[in-house]
Amino acid sequence: MRLLAAILDGIIVSLMCYVPALIVAAATGGLEQLDRPESEIDFSMLTLPIFVGVMGFIAWAWITLLLVARNGQTIAKRLLDIKVVRSDGTQASLGRIFWLRNVVGNALLGMIPLYFLVDHLFIFGERRQCIHDLIADTIVVKA
Repeated sequence: MRLLAAILDGIIVSLMCYVPALIVAAATGGLEQLDRPESEIDFSMLTLPIFVGVMGFIAWAWITLLLVARNGQTIAKRLLDIKVVRSDGTQASLGRIFWLRNVVGNALLGMIPLYFLVDHLFIFGERRQCIHDLIADTIVVKA
């Protein structure tokens, strides 16, 4: 379920950011700019698609932050009825999930080659926790 949630979250953020931006770019001629040499690109044609993509990202981030703060769930985790909690079963704070689990446990350590693979292979251990879960003292449970 955790893997499916990660895949779904990726699809959801793409649908909310990239798809609307690409549709606007196609409708306004922005995609045609990408076929031109850099010296001939009219970057003003890309302003609206970029704006739409950024607005989609802001909407996705806002919804995700609200769900994580309220119940330890991303959009996909909510759809799949799972959530992140502290290892003792209490609610995990937004700060713990964001800073320890995502920033330290995924983004910073993710710069180490092969870390992503090793991190996720830890799920098959006795504790069923990835390294980012161990760092943040969190587990994923049925909601």
